[in-house]
Amino acid sequence: MDPNTPLLNLRTIRPSDYDELAALMNLVFEDVGGAWPRMTIMDLIHQFPDGQICIEDSGNIIGAALTIKVDYHRLSLTHTYTDIVNENNVIQHRVNGDALYGLDVFVHPNYRGLRLGRRLYDARKELCRNTNLKAILAGGRIPHYQKVANHLSVIQYIEKVKRKELHDPILSFQLANDFDVKRLMKHYLPEDAKSCGYATLLEWDNVFYDEVAPSILDTEKTMVRLGIVQWQMRMMVSVDDLVDQAEFFVSSLSGYQADFALFPEFFNAPLMGLRPEHNSVEAIRFLSEFTDEIKRRFSHLAVTYNINIISGSMPELKNDRLYNVSYLLHRDGSIDEQYKIHITPHEQRDWVIDGGDKVKVFETDAGRVGILICYDAEFPELGRMLAEQGVQIMFVPFWTDTKNGYLRVRLCAQARAIENECYVAIGGSIGNLPRVNNVDIQYAQSAVFSPSDIYFPHDATITEASPNTEMIIFADVELDKLKYLNTEGSVTNLRHRRLDLYGGFTRTKQK
Repeated sequence: MDPNTPLLNLRTIRPSDYDELAALMNLVFEDVGGAWPRMTIMDLIHQFPDGQICIEDSGNIIGAALTIKVDYHRLSLTHTYTDIVNENNVIQHRVNGDALYGLDVFVHPNYRGLRLGRRLYDARKELCRNTNLKAILAGGRIPHYQKVANHLSVIQYIEKVKRKELHDPILSFQLANDFDVKRLMKHYLPEDAKSCGYATLLEWDNVFYDEVAPSILDTEKTMVRLGIVQWQMRMMVSVDDLVDQAEFFVSSLSGYQADFALFPEFFNAPLMGLRPEHNSVEAIRFLSEFTDEIKRRFSHLAVTYNINIISGSMPELKNDRLYNVSYLLHRDGSIDEQYKIHITPHEQRDWVIDGGDKVKVFETDAGRVGILICYDAEFPELGRMLAEQGVQIMFVPFWTDTKNGYLRVRLCAQARAIENECYVAIGGSIGNLPRVNNVDIQYAQSAVFSPSDIYFPHDATITEASPNTEMIIFADVELDKLKYLNTEGSVTNLRHRRLDLYGGFTRTKQK
């Protein structure tokens, strides 16, 4: 065997491999009994062939991973090695088990340093995902503990290995492969003198596990198509005129099978031009008189064209107080609403608008979504509150008049995507309204942003519109990538929050 020029092949183990496999086990496990009997290996291959994996170099086996299925509720508790392989070397495999149990992973000493163990672990993870099992469990030896047992407790030893102050050939490797230490097990393998009889119970969770196999109608959508309308502000003579223009875009987005259509903040502002004699406060209150009708007709469009619509935002008068509200019109006919929380100085001064008091995540048939209206995207606390509720896609309908105003929204939206490990879609308006005070000009370049990691575009921008051009854009976002990012990303922002230092926001704080 020549480890300098390996020709590797990963495959399942065959009965004819026993002699070669046993020789490798005798070499690697000389201190704990060597190879298992032929009967045991044959039983493994017979009962669970997909779980027995090897790597060969030019036809010679140089590494292997042996695995069974177990009941998670039982083996996630303290146990011993004989609960896995009994005194007669009979494997305790459970055909209907809901977790994998790693029996052994071993690599020929001449091939260490080629990360073959990682390949075997990755193959186990794929098996776990593909067979919809809850987790991978393993009893991990700590063979270097004997060297320091006279002055370190086993708990201290494990903590120092976690902190990389000490190295353990098995525990360090398992921690590097995303396994967590769940508990310490005494007398796991009594003959393991190097570990002083101890072992760690390690666990890798399958974040894609579905506890109940869903029907086709209940299956969670993983690929979602976002559609954004970069809306041209123009004179409108009626609500019919506005809705007809909107329907053109909704129809186009639906024709491309988009799951969502995002309109900009105050996209209905042209209707204020119907009363050019009104001052700013009168004009915005006049505009609010159309909100219920537009909401109702947009809901009809959502059902008719089978698409979820985020209707930008519109003014709503409630108890003589005016709010800036975005409506989520689901394609099943239901309606949700999100009030703008932070009101800009312009909205307060010229329109006397009040802010809402809660943000929430909405369950849709295409993911968990949240809405931050324009200025709200510039406050990281709101994005984090949505992240605490499991948001996958944030929609940001905006209205900005200058490029620097637009860039504030854009850059903050990108930050929300990165820090909260989600997708963010922003949609704005363009053009001008010379007959409408305070809404006379717009600047926009709508876009969809992703987190910034290897699973996503290098610049974390999935798509973007041409600046100041009326158009629609699309983006296909993969929700599964967010799960990979959360557990296996280069950085994992949500998992690494220092809640001991700066606390957190939780559902319980939402009223």
